[in-house]
Amino acid sequence: MALIDSTPVHGLAEEAPDCREKVLDRRRGPSDPLRIALVVPLQGPAGIFGPSSEFCAELAAEEVNSAGGVLGRPIEFVVVDGGAPPHSVAGEVDLLVSAGAVDAVIGWHISSVRKALIPRMADRVPYVYTALYEGGERAPCVFLAGETPGRQLRPALAWFARELGVRRWAVVGDDYVWPRRTAAAARRYLAQIGGVIGEEVFVALGTETYGDVVRRLGAAAPQGVLMLLVGADAVAFNRAFADAGLHETCVRFSPLMDETIVLGSGAAATEGLFAAAGFFETLITADSLDFSARYHRRFGALAPVLNSMGESCYEGVRLLVELFNRAGSTDLRQIRESSHGLAYDSPRGPVHLRGQHLEQRVFLAAVDGLEFDVLQRF
Repeated sequence: MALIDSTPVHGLAEEAPDCREKVLDRRRGPSDPLRIALVVPLQGPAGIFGPSSEFCAELAAEEVNSAGGVLGRPIEFVVVDGGAPPHSVAGEVDLLVSAGAVDAVIGWHISSVRKALIPRMADRVPYVYTALYEGGERAPCVFLAGETPGRQLRPALAWFARELGVRRWAVVGDDYVWPRRTAAAARRYLAQIGGVIGEEVFVALGTETYGDVVRRLGAAAPQGVLMLLVGADAVAFNRAFADAGLHETCVRFSPLMDETIVLGSGAAATEGLFAAAGFFETLITADSLDFSARYHRRFGALAPVLNSMGESCYEGVRLLVELFNRAGSTDLRQIRESSHGLAYDSPRGPVHLRGQHLEQRVFLAAVDGLEFDVLQRF
């Protein structure tokens, strides 16, 4: 079984010297377990994704270890709270990498955390970023397993225009890099199909009340709302949107909408709600059904709900393992040189690496009560 050190290392750089020396003592040799910093949110609006992310990563590690490990070494995790302020997360990971305590970094966390992490890592170890994101990342140390707007947002907006006649949109998003840049991409895509964004509202991460926002949406009367909200923020918005009755005249679409958010929102707040992702638990493919069965067999009926964010962490472990095995080394330079053309089968189906991005199928789904009904493959 993979070892997860579930105590976040938040604040170690500022703690007493004996605590810092304990981390420095974790430097290992080539025959010791391969340790990975698993950066997932344990607090804040994205914290609702943390449990499934940890469980899915653990499942991947157990499967790898039962098959002999990576380059003959078992996987272990050091969990870092990716829901802390970005500079704090970056400091913690920097400490682990500098101490030789980890061989790689993976995880689902928001783009502002990724932006803070990359300069501190200084191309020393591979970094697999599993979250959907705004696109355009080219840092040499990063391999990106998540969906991007060109593969996720662009075909979905065209589908809404073609199938539902929805061309007049509003945007509601959290105020950081992913929502801002994704909204800009949406404006470009809509311009190509005769669509428009008429209203944009960005709120602080952690916003809990949306009365003013839904009033602005009601006055603007869009046909659709592009939701670029994270976790608990999306839950609160869905409830306010439904309470205002806007679901009767306006659809909602989000590239960051999973089973956890749907359950938190409640069936009364999900009418007219759509999502696009590379994985849904209700996706009826051999790969996804097999993954779901393994997850529930391992963790039981009381496990965190399986969702695309959690599955992305499973994906991140798989991608990292494939990179290590292909290179025959944990050295970042050798990994980069050997990574081109890497391909394998995953819960998302066949995937392959191109330009450090994992190319994959994307699916559009409508929420039916508390479940996703997959409508279209892109």
